[in-house]
Amino acid sequence: MSELNAPAGAPFFHYDGSQLMAESVSVSELAARYGTPLYVYSRAALKAAWESYAQPLTNRNALVCFGMKANSNLAVLQQFAQWGSGFDIVSGGELARALKAGARPDTIVFSGVGKQDWEIKAALQAGVKCFNVESTDELERISLIASQLERTAPVSLRVNPDVDAKTHPYISTGLKDNKFGIAIEIAAQVYQRAAVLPGIRIVGVDCHIGSQITQIEPYLDALERLLNLLDTLAGLDIRLEHLDIGGGLGIRYQDETPIAPALLLDKVFAMLEDRGYGYLQLIMEPGRSLVGNAGILVTRVQYLKHHESKNFAIVDAAMNDLLRPTLYDAWHGVLPVASPSDTSDANNAAQARVYDIVGPICESGDWLARDRLLQLQQNDLLAIESAGAYGFVMSGQYNTRPRCAEVMVDADQTYLIRPRETVEELFASEQMLPE
Repeated sequence: MSELNAPAGAPFFHYDGSQLMAESVSVSELAARYGTPLYVYSRAALKAAWESYAQPLTNRNALVCFGMKANSNLAVLQQFAQWGSGFDIVSGGELARALKAGARPDTIVFSGVGKQDWEIKAALQAGVKCFNVESTDELERISLIASQLERTAPVSLRVNPDVDAKTHPYISTGLKDNKFGIAIEIAAQVYQRAAVLPGIRIVGVDCHIGSQITQIEPYLDALERLLNLLDTLAGLDIRLEHLDIGGGLGIRYQDETPIAPALLLDKVFAMLEDRGYGYLQLIMEPGRSLVGNAGILVTRVQYLKHHESKNFAIVDAAMNDLLRPTLYDAWHGVLPVASPSDTSDANNAAQARVYDIVGPICESGDWLARDRLLQLQQNDLLAIESAGAYGFVMSGQYNTRPRCAEVMVDADQTYLIRPRETVEELFASEQMLPE
Protein backbone atom coordinates (compact mmCIF):
# COMPACT_ATOMS: atom_id res chain seq x y z
CA MET A 1 0.00 0.00 0.00
CA SER A 2 2.86 2.37 0.72
CA GLU A 3 6.54 2.79 0.09
CA LEU A 4 6.90 1.87 3.77
CA ASN A 5 5.60 -1.01 5.80
CA ALA A 6 3.38 1.23 7.90
CA PRO A 7 2.22 4.84 7.71
CA ALA A 8 4.72 7.34 9.07
CA GLY A 9 2.07 8.44 11.58
CA ALA A 10 1.29 4.94 12.82
CA PRO A 11 -0.47 3.88 14.96
CA PHE A 12 -2.62 7.02 14.77
CA PHE A 13 -2.88 6.79 10.99
CA HIS A 14 -3.36 3.16 10.09
CA TYR A 15 -5.25 0.76 7.85
CA ASP A 16 -8.41 -1.01 8.96
CA GLY A 17 -8.60 -3.64 6.26
CA SER A 18 -8.24 -1.66 3.07
CA GLN A 19 -9.31 1.72 4.49
CA LEU A 20 -6.91 4.35 5.80
CA MET A 21 -8.02 5.58 9.20
CA ALA A 22 -7.25 8.65 11.26
CA GLU A 23 -7.58 7.20 14.76
CA SER A 24 -11.10 5.70 14.57
CA VAL A 25 -12.36 7.75 11.63
CA SER A 26 -12.23 6.74 7.97
CA VAL A 27 -10.21 9.19 5.91
CA SER A 28 -12.58 8.56 3.00
CA GLU A 29 -15.46 9.76 5.18
CA LEU A 30 -13.51 12.89 6.13
CA ALA A 31 -12.90 13.65 2.46
CA ALA A 32 -16.58 13.15 1.66
CA ARG A 33 -17.66 15.40 4.52
CA TYR A 34 -15.11 18.22 4.28
CA GLY A 35 -13.86 18.00 0.69
CA THR A 36 -10.31 17.96 -0.62
CA PRO A 37 -7.57 19.06 -0.37
CA LEU A 38 -7.85 18.59 3.39
CA TYR A 39 -5.44 18.64 6.31
CA VAL A 40 -6.23 16.04 8.94
CA TYR A 41 -4.58 15.98 12.38
CA SER A 42 -4.67 13.35 15.11
CA ARG A 43 -5.05 14.67 18.66
CA ALA A 44 -3.71 11.40 20.06
CA ALA A 45 -0.60 11.74 17.91
CA LEU A 46 -0.05 15.27 19.21
CA LYS A 47 -0.42 14.06 22.80
CA ALA A 48 1.97 11.15 22.29
CA ALA A 49 4.59 13.45 20.79
CA TRP A 50 4.16 15.88 23.69
CA GLU A 51 4.58 13.07 26.23
CA SER A 52 7.84 12.02 24.57
CA TYR A 53 9.25 15.29 25.91
CA ALA A 54 7.17 15.75 29.04
CA GLN A 55 7.87 12.33 30.57
CA PRO A 56 11.69 12.49 30.57
CA LEU A 57 11.44 16.04 31.96
CA THR A 58 9.31 15.05 34.94
CA ASN A 59 10.76 16.54 38.15
CA ARG A 60 13.43 18.36 36.15
CA ASN A 61 13.83 22.12 35.90
CA ALA A 62 12.85 22.45 32.27
CA LEU A 63 10.40 24.13 29.92
CA VAL A 64 9.31 22.88 26.50
CA CYS A 65 8.35 25.76 24.19
CA PHE A 66 6.56 24.57 21.07
CA GLY A 67 8.13 26.10 17.96
CA MET A 68 4.80 27.27 16.63
CA LYS A 69 6.12 28.20 13.20
CA ALA A 70 5.69 24.48 12.46
CA ASN A 71 1.91 24.61 12.93
CA SER A 72 0.03 27.61 14.31
CA ASN A 73 -3.61 26.52 14.13
CA LEU A 74 -5.34 27.76 17.29
CA ALA A 75 -6.70 24.31 18.13
CA VAL A 76 -3.21 22.81 17.97
CA LEU A 77 -1.79 25.61 20.12
CA GLN A 78 -4.68 25.24 22.56
CA GLN A 79 -3.85 21.60 23.13
CA PHE A 80 -0.19 22.25 23.82
CA ALA A 81 -1.04 25.14 26.15
CA GLN A 82 -3.40 22.89 28.10
CA TRP A 83 -0.72 20.22 28.38
CA GLY A 84 1.71 22.75 29.87
CA SER A 85 3.75 23.84 26.88
CA GLY A 86 5.38 27.19 26.45
CA PHE A 87 5.82 28.68 22.99
CA ASP A 88 8.70 29.77 20.80
CA ILE A 89 7.49 32.63 18.61
CA VAL A 90 9.12 34.56 15.76
CA SER A 91 6.62 37.37 15.12
CA GLY A 92 4.06 39.64 16.71
CA GLY A 93 1.38 37.68 14.91
CA GLU A 94 2.54 34.46 16.53
CA LEU A 95 2.50 36.23 19.90
CA ALA A 96 -1.15 37.17 19.35
CA ARG A 97 -1.98 33.61 18.28
CA ALA A 98 -0.29 32.06 21.30
CA LEU A 99 -2.07 34.39 23.71
CA LYS A 100 -5.40 33.75 21.98
CA ALA A 101 -4.85 30.00 22.39
CA GLY A 102 -4.33 30.35 26.14
CA ALA A 103 -0.54 30.54 26.45
CA ARG A 104 0.92 32.03 29.60
CA PRO A 105 3.07 35.02 28.59
CA ASP A 106 5.83 34.00 31.02
CA THR A 107 6.31 30.78 29.03
CA ILE A 108 6.83 32.52 25.66
CA VAL A 109 10.29 33.06 24.20
CA PHE A 110 10.55 35.50 21.30
CA SER A 111 13.07 34.47 18.64
CA GLY A 112 13.71 35.82 15.14
CA VAL A 113 16.31 38.02 13.48
CA GLY A 114 14.11 40.95 12.43
CA LYS A 115 11.88 41.98 15.34
CA GLN A 116 10.09 45.24 14.55
CA ASP A 117 9.36 48.00 17.05
CA TRP A 118 5.68 47.19 17.35
CA GLU A 119 6.49 43.52 17.97
CA ILE A 120 9.00 44.33 20.69
CA LYS A 121 6.47 46.66 22.36
CA ALA A 122 3.73 44.04 22.21
CA ALA A 123 6.01 41.40 23.74
CA LEU A 124 7.12 43.75 26.53
CA GLN A 125 3.54 44.69 27.31
CA ALA A 126 2.49 41.04 27.31
CA GLY A 127 5.32 40.09 29.66
CA VAL A 128 7.09 37.36 27.69
CA LYS A 129 9.66 35.12 29.36
CA CYS A 130 12.52 36.47 27.26
CA PHE A 131 13.72 37.84 23.96
CA ASN A 132 16.21 35.63 22.14
CA VAL A 133 18.40 38.45 20.85
CA GLU A 134 20.12 37.81 17.53
CA SER A 135 22.25 40.92 16.93
CA THR A 136 23.83 43.84 18.74
CA ASP A 137 21.55 46.24 16.86
CA GLU A 138 18.52 44.35 18.15
CA LEU A 139 19.87 44.45 21.69
CA GLU A 140 20.25 48.23 21.50
CA ARG A 141 16.75 48.65 20.08
CA ILE A 142 15.14 46.49 22.78
CA SER A 143 16.96 48.54 25.41
CA LEU A 144 15.67 51.79 23.91
CA ILE A 145 12.05 50.60 23.62
CA ALA A 146 12.03 49.04 27.08
CA SER A 147 13.38 52.27 28.57
CA GLN A 148 10.76 54.33 26.75
CA LEU A 149 8.03 52.05 28.12
CA GLU A 150 9.65 52.02 31.57
CA ARG A 151 9.91 48.25 31.37
CA THR A 152 12.74 45.79 31.83
CA ALA A 153 13.29 43.35 28.99
CA PRO A 154 14.51 39.86 29.90
CA VAL A 155 17.03 38.86 27.24
CA SER A 156 18.85 35.75 26.20
CA LEU A 157 21.49 35.98 23.49
CA ARG A 158 21.06 33.54 20.64
CA VAL A 159 24.59 32.31 20.07
CA ASN A 160 25.71 30.90 16.74
CA PRO A 161 28.16 28.11 17.62
CA ASP A 162 29.25 27.36 14.01
CA VAL A 163 28.09 23.73 14.26
CA ASP A 164 27.01 21.77 11.20
CA ALA A 165 23.68 20.05 11.92
CA LYS A 166 24.09 18.02 8.70
CA THR A 167 20.62 18.87 7.45
CA HIS A 168 19.17 20.69 4.44
CA PRO A 169 21.00 24.02 3.88
CA TYR A 170 17.70 25.95 3.97
CA ILE A 171 17.01 24.74 7.52
CA SER A 172 20.53 24.84 8.88
CA THR A 173 20.83 27.74 11.29
CA GLY A 174 23.96 27.17 13.38
CA LEU A 175 26.77 27.84 10.90
CA LYS A 176 28.73 31.08 10.81
CA ASP A 177 27.45 31.73 7.29
CA ASN A 178 23.81 31.62 8.44
CA LYS A 179 21.90 34.81 9.25
CA PHE A 180 20.95 33.63 12.73
CA GLY A 181 22.42 34.48 16.09
CA ILE A 182 25.55 36.16 17.41
CA ALA A 183 28.92 34.61 16.63
CA ILE A 184 30.12 32.72 19.67
CA GLU A 185 33.54 34.39 19.39
CA ILE A 186 32.06 37.79 20.29
CA ALA A 187 29.19 36.61 22.53
CA ALA A 188 30.97 37.46 25.79
CA GLN A 189 31.53 41.04 24.59
CA VAL A 190 27.85 41.39 23.69
CA TYR A 191 26.86 40.05 27.12
CA GLN A 192 29.09 42.69 28.72
CA ARG A 193 27.34 45.35 26.68
CA ALA A 194 23.92 43.97 27.66
CA ALA A 195 24.91 44.08 31.32
CA VAL A 196 25.24 47.87 31.27
CA LEU A 197 22.34 48.76 28.98
CA PRO A 198 19.24 50.33 30.59
CA GLY A 199 16.02 48.36 30.47
CA ILE A 200 17.83 45.03 30.00
CA ARG A 201 18.00 42.01 32.32
CA ILE A 202 20.18 39.10 31.22
CA VAL A 203 18.44 35.79 31.87
CA GLY A 204 19.88 33.15 29.54
CA VAL A 205 21.71 31.86 26.52
CA ASP A 206 20.07 30.34 23.46
CA CYS A 207 21.28 28.18 20.60
CA HIS A 208 19.40 26.64 17.68
CA ILE A 209 21.45 24.82 15.06
CA GLY A 210 18.81 23.68 12.56
CA SER A 211 15.89 21.42 11.85
CA GLN A 212 15.22 17.78 10.91
CA ILE A 213 18.31 16.68 12.85
CA THR A 214 18.70 12.92 13.28
CA GLN A 215 22.08 12.79 15.03
CA ILE A 216 22.85 13.62 18.65
CA GLU A 217 26.45 14.69 18.09
CA PRO A 218 25.70 18.19 16.68
CA TYR A 219 23.62 19.00 19.78
CA LEU A 220 26.35 17.87 22.14
CA ASP A 221 29.00 19.71 20.16
CA ALA A 222 26.96 22.93 20.34
CA LEU A 223 26.27 22.39 24.05
CA GLU A 224 29.97 21.96 24.78
CA ARG A 225 30.65 25.31 23.14
CA LEU A 226 27.84 26.93 25.14
CA LEU A 227 29.26 25.55 28.38
CA ASN A 228 32.66 26.99 27.54
CA LEU A 229 30.93 30.34 27.01
CA LEU A 230 29.22 30.00 30.40
CA ASP A 231 32.62 29.49 32.00
CA THR A 232 33.81 32.72 30.39
CA LEU A 233 30.68 34.59 31.52
CA ALA A 234 31.11 33.33 35.07
CA GLY A 235 34.58 34.85 35.05
CA LEU A 236 32.95 38.16 34.06
CA ASP A 237 30.43 37.80 36.92
CA ILE A 238 27.56 37.36 34.46
CA ARG A 239 25.16 34.72 35.79
CA LEU A 240 22.34 33.16 33.81
CA GLU A 241 19.03 31.56 34.77
CA HIS A 242 18.42 29.29 31.81
CA LEU A 243 20.06 27.56 28.88
CA ASP A 244 18.04 27.05 25.70
CA ILE A 245 19.25 24.33 23.31
CA GLY A 246 16.58 25.07 20.69
CA GLY A 247 14.69 22.40 18.82
CA GLY A 248 15.25 20.66 15.54
CA LEU A 249 14.74 16.98 16.33
CA GLY A 250 13.77 15.20 13.14
CA ILE A 251 10.91 12.89 12.26
CA ARG A 252 10.51 9.95 9.91
CA TYR A 253 9.58 11.00 6.40
CA GLN A 254 11.07 8.03 4.58
CA ASP A 255 13.72 5.88 6.26
CA GLU A 256 15.13 8.24 8.92
CA THR A 257 15.71 7.04 12.46
CA PRO A 258 14.63 9.95 14.68
CA ILE A 259 16.31 10.70 17.99
CA ALA A 260 14.19 9.88 21.03
CA PRO A 261 13.94 13.08 23.12
CA ALA A 262 14.72 11.12 26.29
CA LEU A 263 18.06 9.96 24.88
CA LEU A 264 19.15 13.49 24.05
CA LEU A 265 17.83 14.98 27.29
CA ASP A 266 19.64 12.46 29.48
CA LYS A 267 22.95 13.36 27.82
CA VAL A 268 22.25 17.08 28.07
CA PHE A 269 21.43 16.97 31.77
CA ALA A 270 24.50 14.81 32.43
CA MET A 271 26.72 17.40 30.74
CA LEU A 272 25.12 20.25 32.68
CA GLU A 273 25.61 18.46 35.99
CA ASP A 274 29.17 17.48 35.14
CA ARG A 275 30.12 21.09 34.39
CA GLY A 276 28.38 22.52 37.45
CA TYR A 277 25.42 24.08 35.65
CA GLY A 278 22.72 21.74 36.84
CA TYR A 279 20.93 24.67 38.48
CA LEU A 280 20.04 26.22 35.11
CA GLN A 281 16.57 25.79 33.73
CA LEU A 282 16.73 23.89 30.45
CA ILE A 283 14.55 25.17 27.61
CA MET A 284 13.81 23.29 24.41
CA GLU A 285 11.96 24.55 21.34
CA PRO A 286 10.71 21.48 19.41
CA GLY A 287 8.37 22.07 16.50
CA ARG A 288 8.42 19.48 13.73
CA SER A 289 8.88 16.55 16.14
CA LEU A 290 5.68 17.52 18.00
CA VAL A 291 3.40 17.87 14.97
CA GLY A 292 5.02 16.52 11.81
CA ASN A 293 3.71 12.97 11.86
CA ALA A 294 0.44 14.03 13.48
CA GLY A 295 -0.99 15.28 10.19
CA ILE A 296 -1.73 14.22 6.62
CA LEU A 297 -2.86 16.09 3.52
CA VAL A 298 -5.71 14.34 1.72
CA THR A 299 -6.02 14.96 -2.01
CA ARG A 300 -8.08 13.57 -4.89
CA VAL A 301 -6.80 12.43 -8.28
CA GLN A 302 -8.29 14.63 -11.00
CA TYR A 303 -6.60 13.24 -14.10
CA LEU A 304 -4.02 10.65 -15.13
CA LYS A 305 -1.55 11.29 -17.94
CA HIS A 306 0.49 8.38 -19.25
CA HIS A 307 3.46 9.46 -21.36
CA GLU A 308 6.26 7.40 -22.83
CA SER A 309 8.82 8.84 -20.42
CA LYS A 310 6.70 9.90 -17.44
CA ASN A 311 3.32 9.24 -15.85
CA PHE A 312 1.51 12.02 -14.02
CA ALA A 313 -1.25 11.84 -11.43
CA ILE A 314 -2.75 15.33 -11.36
CA VAL A 315 -4.37 15.94 -7.98
CA ASP A 316 -6.35 18.79 -6.46
CA ALA A 317 -3.65 19.67 -3.91
CA ALA A 318 -0.76 21.79 -5.11
CA MET A 319 2.44 23.55 -4.09
CA ASN A 320 0.37 26.33 -2.55
CA ASP A 321 -1.09 23.73 -0.16
CA LEU A 322 2.18 21.91 0.61
CA LEU A 323 5.29 23.86 -0.30
CA ARG A 324 7.98 21.61 1.18
CA PRO A 325 8.53 19.35 -1.87
CA THR A 326 9.22 22.16 -4.32
CA LEU A 327 11.00 24.37 -1.74
CA TYR A 328 13.26 21.74 -0.17
CA ASP A 329 13.01 18.88 -2.66
CA ALA A 330 11.40 17.17 0.34
CA TRP A 331 10.20 13.58 0.36
CA HIS A 332 6.70 12.81 1.70
CA GLY A 333 5.14 9.36 1.76
CA VAL A 334 2.03 8.83 -0.36
CA LEU A 335 -0.68 6.44 0.80
CA PRO A 336 -3.80 5.24 -1.01
CA VAL A 337 -6.79 6.11 1.14
CA ALA A 338 -8.51 2.93 -0.06
CA SER A 339 -7.04 -0.12 -1.73
CA PRO A 340 -7.52 -0.37 -5.52
CA SER A 341 -10.06 -3.18 -5.10
CA ASP A 342 -12.30 -0.77 -3.21
CA THR A 343 -12.19 1.95 -5.85
CA SER A 344 -12.27 0.08 -9.14
CA ASP A 345 -14.08 -2.71 -10.87
CA ALA A 346 -12.27 -6.00 -10.28
CA ASN A 347 -12.38 -6.71 -14.02
CA ASN A 348 -10.98 -3.28 -14.89
CA ALA A 349 -8.32 -2.85 -12.24
CA ALA A 350 -5.89 0.00 -12.73
CA GLN A 351 -2.36 -0.94 -13.67
CA ALA A 352 0.35 -0.13 -11.15
CA ARG A 353 2.64 2.52 -12.59
CA VAL A 354 5.35 4.87 -11.43
CA TYR A 355 3.76 8.31 -11.08
CA ASP A 356 4.75 11.84 -10.32
CA ILE A 357 2.06 13.36 -8.09
CA VAL A 358 1.55 16.90 -9.37
CA GLY A 359 -0.87 19.75 -8.80
CA PRO A 360 -2.83 22.09 -11.09
CA ILE A 361 -0.67 25.20 -10.59
CA CYS A 362 1.03 26.65 -13.67
CA GLU A 363 4.56 25.89 -12.52
CA SER A 364 6.76 22.90 -13.34
CA GLY A 365 7.80 23.02 -9.68
CA ASP A 366 4.24 22.18 -8.64
CA TRP A 367 4.76 18.62 -7.45
CA LEU A 368 4.11 16.74 -4.22
CA ALA A 369 5.91 13.45 -4.86
CA ARG A 370 7.99 11.89 -7.61
CA ASP A 371 8.47 8.37 -8.92
CA ARG A 372 5.94 6.57 -6.71
CA LEU A 373 4.63 3.14 -7.64
CA LEU A 374 0.86 3.38 -7.27
CA GLN A 375 -2.24 1.71 -8.68
CA LEU A 376 -4.48 4.66 -9.49
CA GLN A 377 -7.70 5.61 -11.17
CA GLN A 378 -9.38 8.96 -11.63
CA ASN A 379 -11.07 10.21 -8.41
CA ASP A 380 -8.95 8.04 -6.12
CA LEU A 381 -7.96 9.61 -2.82
CA LEU A 382 -4.36 9.87 -1.67
CA ALA A 383 -2.88 10.86 1.68
CA ILE A 384 0.39 12.81 1.75
CA GLU A 385 2.15 11.75 4.94
CA SER A 386 4.05 13.74 7.55
CA ALA A 387 2.24 16.97 6.66
CA GLY A 388 1.54 18.22 10.18
CA ALA A 389 4.62 20.46 10.23
CA TYR A 390 5.27 23.23 7.71
CA GLY A 391 2.18 22.21 5.78
CA PHE A 392 -0.82 24.48 6.09
CA VAL A 393 1.24 27.08 7.93
CA MET A 394 3.33 27.68 4.78
CA SER A 395 0.38 27.49 2.39
CA GLY A 396 -0.74 30.39 0.23
CA GLN A 397 -3.28 31.49 -2.33
CA TYR A 398 -1.22 31.42 -5.52
CA ASN A 399 -3.36 31.17 -8.69
CA THR A 400 -6.24 32.49 -6.53
CA ARG A 401 -6.64 29.09 -4.92
CA PRO A 402 -8.48 29.06 -1.58
CA ARG A 403 -6.54 27.51 1.27
CA CYS A 404 -7.92 24.15 2.32
CA ALA A 405 -9.77 23.13 5.46
CA GLU A 406 -8.16 21.67 8.59
CA VAL A 407 -9.78 18.96 10.71
CA MET A 408 -8.80 17.52 14.10
CA VAL A 409 -9.69 13.90 14.86
CA ASP A 410 -10.08 12.83 18.47
CA ALA A 411 -10.83 9.08 18.66
CA ASP A 412 -14.15 8.82 16.77
CA GLN A 413 -14.92 12.55 16.88
CA THR A 414 -14.00 15.14 14.25
CA TYR A 415 -13.72 18.90 14.61
CA LEU A 416 -13.47 21.43 11.81
CA ILE A 417 -10.70 23.68 13.16
CA ARG A 418 -10.44 25.86 10.05
CA PRO A 419 -13.10 26.02 7.31
CA ARG A 420 -12.08 26.03 3.67
CA GLU A 421 -11.63 29.50 2.28
CA THR A 422 -14.03 30.69 -0.39
CA VAL A 423 -12.90 32.36 -3.58
CA GLU A 424 -14.78 35.51 -2.57
CA GLU A 425 -12.78 35.72 0.67
CA LEU A 426 -9.55 35.88 -1.30
CA PHE A 427 -10.28 39.33 -2.67
CA ALA A 428 -12.85 40.63 -0.17
CA SER A 429 -10.36 43.15 1.27
CA GLU A 430 -9.07 44.40 -2.07
CA GLN A 431 -10.14 47.71 -3.58
CA MET A 432 -10.49 48.64 -7.23
CA LEU A 433 -9.56 52.08 -8.51
CA PRO A 434 -12.34 54.62 -9.17
CA GLU A 435 -13.60 54.61 -12.73
